[in-house]
Amino acid sequence: MAASPSTLDRLRIERVVWTMNTRLQDLPRRSRTARRRELRDNLHAAAADVGARQAVRQLGDLRILAAGYLAAEYGELSRRPSWTAAALTLIAVEVVVMLVDHAGRSAFDAGITTAAPDATGTFHWAGIAYLTSDATFTYRDGTHTSVGGAWTPLVYVIMFVGAFVAGRMWRLLAAWQRQRHLTAPAADGESYRGQA
Repeated sequence: MAASPSTLDRLRIERVVWTMNTRLQDLPRRSRTARRRELRDNLHAAAADVGARQAVRQLGDLRILAAGYLAAEYGELSRRPSWTAAALTLIAVEVVVMLVDHAGRSAFDAGITTAAPDATGTFHWAGIAYLTSDATFTYRDGTHTSVGGAWTPLVYVIMFVGAFVAGRMWRLLAAWQRQRHLTAPAADGESYRGQA
């Protein structure tokens, strides 16, 4: 019966496994989980034979290993954008701005109704600097309606720049350039793609 690895050996193996996991963030979650389990099992098996330190050393450069996994999964287009990260960024910015706007509107309304519970009249709210435009609150016997308070262009810039960066959308530009290069007409009028 093989001896169970020491705590230090298990930590050594887990460090390598999770380092590889971060280098494989471009893989789909299921594929990344499968690669992580496979690597952990292989390292434990090798550690039983040659020791954890030697097993980790025999892996070589983790960047090269990760690049191999990505190439095996995607081929040439090994670095893809993350549509999920881009969508989550858009949603996160929208939710945060909506919460901030709601808090500002609620505070303005609370200030008016606290000062005059049966307020009647028109009040101007300057909005939240850089995020929302001004709004007009019309009160009649303590209840109000409001007009205005739209998001500023800065909010949309933050949303789309955040989505571009979080989703790593610049990878699309490289993929489009490669695709254009592959389908560019050759000297004889044929496309590269059509040649064997």
